[in-house]
Order: sequence, then C-alpha cells, then structure tokens
Amino acid sequence: MKRYIFSAFFALMAQVAVFADSPTTDHSVGVDIRPSWVIPTNSYLKGENGECDIKSAVAPHFRYSFKFAPNTRYGQLYRHAYQGVGISYLATLPGASLGHPVNIYVFQGSRLAGLSQRLSLDYEWNFGVSAGWKKYDSDLNPNNGTIGSSVNAYLNLGLILSYRLNDRWKLTAGVEGSHYSNGNTALPNAGVNTAGARIGVSYTFAPARKTGELPLAPAEFEAGMGYDLLLYGAPRQRIITLDESPKIVPGKFAVFGLTFAPMYAFNPMFRAGVSLDMQYDESVSLEQNLVENTPSDKMLFYKQSFKERFSAGLSLHAELTMPIFSINIGLGRNIIADSPDTSIFYQTLALKTYVFRNAYINVGYQLRNFKDPNNLMLGIGYTFGRR
Repeated sequence: MKRYIFSAFFALMAQVAVFADSPTTDHSVGVDIRPSWVIPTNSYLKGENGECDIKSAVAPHFRYSFKFAPNTRYGQLYRHAYQGVGISYLATLPGASLGHPVNIYVFQGSRLAGLSQRLSLDYEWNFGVSAGWKKYDSDLNPNNGTIGSSVNAYLNLGLILSYRLNDRWKLTAGVEGSHYSNGNTALPNAGVNTAGARIGVSYTFAPARKTGELPLAPAEFEAGMGYDLLLYGAPRQRIITLDESPKIVPGKFAVFGLTFAPMYAFNPMFRAGVSLDMQYDESVSLEQNLVENTPSDKMLFYKQSFKERFSAGLSLHAELTMPIFSINIGLGRNIIADSPDTSIFYQTLALKTYVFRNAYINVGYQLRNFKDPNNLMLGIGYTFGRR
C-alpha cells in the first residue's frame, strides 16, 4: 500500500515543482490552524477502542503556493487560481489511539465570488499521503476496525473567506471536511472523517504588479470535444462472511481497468461527458467459490470464471479543469456483470495531473452506493483531440 500511494503522490509533487519553475508569480508561504470534529462513523470512534471516545482533532499546516504570471495563457484563463504543497500534523483528541499522522499534500484553490475589493469567497482542495497511523493488528490492536494501514490517502475540501490586508499579507477563515482511508488496499478500512474550521495567515514575496502588460495574442478558449483514455490498476483486499461473521481474506487481489470518455469542454473550467468503463477484479464472487469446510485462517477458493471477474458499465462525468490539475466525478452503473459483487451502482472521484501536453496521472477512488469503498484507480491517461 505504501509504495502505491507514495509513488502516485510524489509524481504529483514533481509536476507541481516543474510548473513552479515556469513563469509564475505571487509565491507565498502560510500557516493554518484547523480544529475539527471527528465524525463517529463506526464503533471504534465512538469509544469501543479500549480507551475513550475520539471526539476531536487539531492540525497545524505549513504551506507554499504560487500563481501563474498574468502574461501567460494559464495566468489569463485562470487569474485567481493558486496551487502548492503543504505539510501538517494531525492530533486526535483525547489520547493517541489512532497514532500521530503527518500529512504531506498538494493543493489548489480559486475564487468563487468577489465580495468586495479585499474580500473573496474561495474554494480549496488538498490531496496527499498521511503516514503514522496506528493500524489494526489482531494481537496488539484488535479493536481498531477503522484503519488497516499505517499510510493512507488524505482528501480535504474547504470553503474559505480570504481577506487581503495589503499586497503581501492575507487572512483566511473557513470550513472544511477531510477523509482518510486506503481504498481497500488493506482491511479494515472504515476510514476517518472530520469536519471543522480553519484560520490562517499567508505572506507573499514580491507580489505581481498590475502593469496591464499582456501577450500580443491574448489567450482565447475554444469549446469542443476531447476523448480521455485511461488505464489503471490497484491491489485490494476482501471481507467475506464465514461462520456467520465477517472475515478478512488473507492476501491481496489485483484490479485492472480501462475507461474511454468523450468529454465536451464548455469553458476553460468545466467539461462533461459519458464514459465506457471496463474492469477486471480478481476478488469478486469469493463467497460463491469458497471450498467447503475450509478453515478461516487458510481459506481456499475455486478460481472464478473470466465472466465473473469482468464487468462493464456506463457513467456520467463532470470535471473541474484548472492549471495542472483536473477533478473528475462520475456516476455509473454496470450493464455487463456476472457476479453480485459487480452488479452495482458505482461512483468515482479522481484527481488528474497533466504531466505532458495531453498525458496525465490518474489517482482515483471507486465507491458503491455512495458509501462502500470498492478500489483505488491508479493509472495513466491521455486526452485526444484537445490542447
């Protein structure tokens, strides 16, 4: 699990560093404090952990960000967008039954509305790795049904009021939500969810001046079709019911997928379309293929047929397109499925990072029925037909 999450994340970090060396401006450093409520989504967080209820958390954040120069194409089309990297320390209260996680992440935000000359309403997302969790252990930590791995993915979304004191100093305050989990690469994986507030301050080095200088040919946007082709894969674990109780199946199973999505770009920040999704999952139909009288610690299974492991569906997609990153949300249904595990209504959330002109790294997550984790979607893709 660690190598998959770290490999994907550091590829994103490297790409942010490449763009930061291009014509950029408004390089800033900042500090946030984020107190939050730990949402009691499972019994372990409610107090069945041998210690006490885990009710709250607090996290200090240290961040660096930049914008694209106003005389560049990105700077003209996305004048309020900013992006960067951050690090934070998460302390859950009371006690430390979940460990002492450190988050390293990339982030991006932009303006939703200008409320006055100095005040604006912004959005921001964070995505990264969170390391240092005290994971489930059948001997040392048997009550922990929340976190099954010491390294997890970190996702965060916030709404922020930004008040600019002057060209260099800015105050921020807002609300946010965070999610920590590993995408079923290690079980148990109930995950941790928090909701809370944030307050911060940032300082900008040598802010850009409004000189009015623009390129000879101002950037223009042309609406039109593009076609995304994505190949992805990931490991995963499964839970089956054995002797009338849930059991974690030993070992990991491979998941591979391919999607093809015609997407129409309505403006520089929004695309939408339909996707054909195909997936091969080694972990489906395990209960139906369990060898009779197999012990729970040495489960044996008959090999599933290809028809059981393969599924195909159609999904609707909407995408927020910004410099470097795009966030893609999908809602779909499998129409070819020969197993109860694949006859599902599924949802996807993916972060696309463009590393070359049209090639991107995909870090995604598939759910079923809006709540049950299915698998990660770590892969590479290419957009045909669009700049």
